[in-house]
Amino acid sequence: MSFTIGSAPAGMGPRGALENFGSKDIEGAAFNPQILSRMLGYLRPYRWRMLLAFGMMLLQTLTTLAIPYLIKIAIDQDISTGDLSGLMRTSLAMGVCYIILYIGTSSERYLLAWVGQRVLANLRGEVFRHLQRLGIGYHDTHIVGVTVSRVMNDVAEINELISQGIITLIGDMLVLVGIIVVMFSMDPLLAILAFTVIPLMILATWLFSRQARRAFRETRTRVAAVVGNLAEDINGVRAIQAFAQEDTSQQRFERVNLANRDTYINAMSLSFVFLPSIEFLSMLATAIVLGFGGVMVSRGTVTIGVLVAFLSYVNRFFQPIQELSRLYTTLQSAMAGGEQVFKLLDTPLEVADQPEAGELPAVRGQVTFEQVSFRYREDAPEVLHDLNLTIQPGQTVALVGQTGAGKTTIANLAARFYDPSSGVVRIDGWDVREVTQASLRRQVCLVSQDPFLFSRSIEENIRFGQSDSSIEAVMAAARQAHAHDFISALPDGYQTKVLEGGANLSVGQRQLIALARAILADPAILILDEATANIDTVTEGLIQQALENLLRQRTAIVIAHRLSTVRQADCIYVIDDGRIVEQGAHAELLAQNGRYAGLHARLFVVAPDD
Repeated sequence: MSFTIGSAPAGMGPRGALENFGSKDIEGAAFNPQILSRMLGYLRPYRWRMLLAFGMMLLQTLTTLAIPYLIKIAIDQDISTGDLSGLMRTSLAMGVCYIILYIGTSSERYLLAWVGQRVLANLRGEVFRHLQRLGIGYHDTHIVGVTVSRVMNDVAEINELISQGIITLIGDMLVLVGIIVVMFSMDPLLAILAFTVIPLMILATWLFSRQARRAFRETRTRVAAVVGNLAEDINGVRAIQAFAQEDTSQQRFERVNLANRDTYINAMSLSFVFLPSIEFLSMLATAIVLGFGGVMVSRGTVTIGVLVAFLSYVNRFFQPIQELSRLYTTLQSAMAGGEQVFKLLDTPLEVADQPEAGELPAVRGQVTFEQVSFRYREDAPEVLHDLNLTIQPGQTVALVGQTGAGKTTIANLAARFYDPSSGVVRIDGWDVREVTQASLRRQVCLVSQDPFLFSRSIEENIRFGQSDSSIEAVMAAARQAHAHDFISALPDGYQTKVLEGGANLSVGQRQLIALARAILADPAILILDEATANIDTVTEGLIQQALENLLRQRTAIVIAHRLSTVRQADCIYVIDDGRIVEQGAHAELLAQNGRYAGLHARLFVVAPDD
């Protein structure tokens, strides 16, 4: 099993990108049918439950329309004539309506909650799966906290719209249409008077929608910026404290946080103005109905029952309008979140298995670079230039050179974390692009200078690449890596939980655990990228002993500044500006007194030659 036991190389944008993150994604359509269509696709597996919820919503609509009309019947036909039996029947009918309304409301809410949580889990799972498949290049250039915000916050906004908002929209529209029909059927003139406020309501809605689109899209991006800033500073807290930059860090976070606060307040203030406006129009319509209706009752043109029913209908008419205004807010947030989530899901895989890719069989370990050139982005300069390199099975080669020469790029291409811009990388003659990544990385293991350990037990970290390994195999691997003694000395031994970032372990201990993990994985090809760059000489001695076991009978590519294994390498390649400028054994290169000899004198800290 292949794994990268190190952090991704630096590639994130400057801090200012976090602080101004929200300014880039504000423009866009207020309503995008393509985004909505993709959102609704997540409801397809639960369409029968959604149809049942729709049925419950229809029951609520019918009873909502029936109750005021039954009040009219009770007043005009039962109470006014003294028909007690009729009043009992009408009251019983109203009681049944309230029971149906209760059952319909509770059932609909349960069904929508049931569907909503599953849609939420499925969508987050899809986003996470895509993030897992995206290449190292994507994660090098995207802020972790912003990505987390996409998975958590934006997905939640989408779920709220598709699992509840759509049903609410349909239900509210049916209630509005039903109330209009019933009111006009009872008294057209009074209905017209009641609806004289609608032009004002349309004007208020238009003004609100113009401002809301921009405001709610910006809230999504500002929230992502806050999460991104928070995650970055928490991850870098050691550097912040080491340079006494707590106050500076706090000030930067406050700028992002306050920008998010102001944006959210701006967006909410629109709702806080709009919703009271709708309530005012509702009260104005009620006053109009009460005033004109009272006059009409006194003149005998309408009955008291009709007036009471109208007052009830007017009140209920504006409730869905208020709900629709809140739904518009949800729509705007969901559209903004959907734009970002689907943009992430539509990000093409830089490294993907070809449709006809097959399984890489067990390999001997030959690695070949044929005319390989590479650049990290189309607009970036080339890092490797027409590189030709052949490593024979079982051979240990070392790559040396100045920082930025292209050594790590060669390692990443061998493990197919990137594909070459041109040329071919082969393993035992197989083009690595023609086999599945999983089968390739089961036989290639990369160990970096900054080993990454998960917040799990040490045992789980060692068996990460071979999850079905027994504890005996884990302990055997740890012994070969010379990690068993210090692990056994820990209070909980192999069950000791590693804190986030391996904070409760030294760099050397983390490296030994990483080597144990590599030993257990038993790869045919091993890549050591600066594997002992940050450890003391005592721990390096232990690692050297572990490497003797690890390098035996397998191909190894060693990248190092002070790793004494370089001296024992079968061949040393000196890389400069993406090209091989020297190659040969340690003694041969020193005798040439060229680039290697200069690098050796300046950078390598090794024992003197025997």
